[in-house]
Amino acid sequence: MKIGLLALSGIRAYDPELLRLGLTLPGVLERGRVVASLPSLGLLYLAACTPSGHQVRYFETESDRSIPDELFTCDLVAINTFSAQALEAYAISDRLRAAGVRTALGGLHVSALPDEALAHADFVVIGEGENVWPILVRAVTRGTTQRLWNAADYPPVDARWLPVPRYDLLGSHAYQRFPVQTTRGCPWRCDFCASNVMLQQPYRKRPVAEVVRDIRAVLRLRKRPFIEFADDNTFVDKDWGKELCRQLIPLRVKWFTETDLSVADDTELLQLMRQARCRQVLIGLESPDATALDGIELKANFKRKRAGGALDAVRRIQAHGITVNGCFILGLDRHTPDIFEQVWEFAQQANLYDVQLTVLTPFPGTPLHDRLLAEGRILQPGRWDLCTLFDVNFQPRHMTVEELRQGLYWLTERLYTDDAQRQRRLPFFENLWKQHDEELTPEQFLAGI
Repeated sequence: MKIGLLALSGIRAYDPELLRLGLTLPGVLERGRVVASLPSLGLLYLAACTPSGHQVRYFETESDRSIPDELFTCDLVAINTFSAQALEAYAISDRLRAAGVRTALGGLHVSALPDEALAHADFVVIGEGENVWPILVRAVTRGTTQRLWNAADYPPVDARWLPVPRYDLLGSHAYQRFPVQTTRGCPWRCDFCASNVMLQQPYRKRPVAEVVRDIRAVLRLRKRPFIEFADDNTFVDKDWGKELCRQLIPLRVKWFTETDLSVADDTELLQLMRQARCRQVLIGLESPDATALDGIELKANFKRKRAGGALDAVRRIQAHGITVNGCFILGLDRHTPDIFEQVWEFAQQANLYDVQLTVLTPFPGTPLHDRLLAEGRILQPGRWDLCTLFDVNFQPRHMTVEELRQGLYWLTERLYTDDAQRQRRLPFFENLWKQHDEELTPEQFLAGI
């Protein structure tokens, strides 16, 4: 068979005022645009798991949302879905099916809503796909009539033995940033997090040697790639993280990852991250108001317990020459209109190098979505295209919808001016030059971020 793997790219907000402000202002959708520009690691893993004897091609949607004509010549097309793009994925799948192409939908969104997806695809995969996909492909060649494929019906994916993603399929694409996975999942259970919807597995670490193997595969394609660790929380295990950094040092690749505040507790780890050329960590701070964090992490109330030391933690990380992208969620249940000034003050006091603002978003399948739906607080149920992290589609508890929108606009206009960013970032470089005898310019240091 000729198999196409289609990645949908781009995060698009609907809010006209945010569009007027300019969603390309540094920091507003900066991180979102970076993610959208990355190839789909999930599809590259599926390509690596495809049985031999099939022709596999990797495709992406165009900037105008059109799809390559070659997809219509495929026998089977797999499309990965996120909620914000789910309706677009359904429309594309409908077009392909109308032309006689069989389609398979997988990913976070359809794992939460498989019955919805079945109306738009020949096959739907629930959960992690690496162990399901090769069985599905063989079944399709035999003319299977089974449409729903659930990873829970097969042996769980052993993250220790994942194949090398098919980075070679990206040869004709002008990528300079490449995703590599070091861990899967997160030990915490935040009620708003969509990742836990699909994984439903314990936190898993890959062998460091396997991670290095994958990076070397990228290095065969690009001389100086920037590596994005496609993890939810890389440095949960500090000893494993130190060994990872030791093995990264001789590779001399710049990299980015996501982690939690506990990384600031281990000075040796921070030093090794710096030596291994970590350029930035993204940390979900969520709220400078600690009371608003109470209970949003459902297992150990981790977010609330760490909130009091967030300011010092950010400062310690950046003092080691690693920038922090601090993420905030606006509209948590205990937030009042005071939250916007609080976020502004925290960002300035911590000298956060990057700030990512998001609006509380009830993704399907999450405890947050179920609770807000039961409370009648979702404004337009089923409007998955509003799950952009920037559009308000719920009724906040202690402010109006308009107050939340206006607060987001106000913060956007203040946080991302050239002067505000310069004020926050200059102390980082002053410390970098002083403490690390760093001779690079800011532009050289942050090349790739």
